[in-house]
Amino acid sequence: MLTILGILFAVAPAVVWLTITRTRSVGCIVGGALLAGAGLLISVQQSWVDAPRPDAHLVFTALAPLLIACGAGLEGRHEERPPQEWISRRNGAIGFLGTQFALTLVVGLLYALMISEGSDAPSSKALPSLPPGITMVDEGTSCGSGGCSRVATVTSDTGLSHPEVIRELGLQRERCRASGWLLDWRDVCVGARDNGESVTIYASWGY
Repeated sequence: MLTILGILFAVAPAVVWLTITRTRSVGCIVGGALLAGAGLLISVQQSWVDAPRPDAHLVFTALAPLLIACGAGLEGRHEERPPQEWISRRNGAIGFLGTQFALTLVVGLLYALMISEGSDAPSSKALPSLPPGITMVDEGTSCGSGGCSRVATVTSDTGLSHPEVIRELGLQRERCRASGWLLDWRDVCVGARDNGESVTIYASWGY
C-alpha cells in the first residue's frame, strides 16, 4: 500500500501538468522532466538509489511546482488572454500542488522532531560492506544514554586476528558522514571495536 501511495505521490505533478499544458513542444519537455524526477524519487523510495527519503520528497515537491510554473509561463508568452477553462484548471493545479507541498513540509518537520529524540538506530545499510573472508555473525541494536546504534558481530573465515579484521574493514578510526541534506542534520559514524572474544562493528548517530 505504501509503495502505491509513493508512486502516486511521485507521478501526481506530471498528471497535473498534463491537465494544464497547451503546447506540444513545451508540454513534452516539462512533462518529460517531471516524469524523470518521478522516476528518480521512486528509485529513492524503493532504495534503488541511496539517498535520504524525507529530503528527496521535500526537494521534489518544491521543484516540481517551479518547473510547472516555468512551463506555464513559456506557453502563455504568446497568448494574451488564456481561456477561462484553462484558468480554472490552473487554479486547481496550484491548489493541489500547494497542498502536496504543505503536507510534505509538515510530515518532514514531524520527522525532524522525531529524529531529534535520538530513539532510532541507523539502518543496516549504514554498516560497512564486508570484504571477502569476513562474515557477519549477528546484527541488532544497542541503546544507551547517547542514543541507539546499529551493531553487528563479525568474524574472519581465514583466521585473521581481531586487529587484522579491523584493518581489513578499514575501521582503525571511526568514520562519519552526513545522513541527510535538509531534514536529517545528523552524521552517521561507523567504527569497529575489539571486544576480546569478537569484533563488533557499529553505526551510530553523531551530533
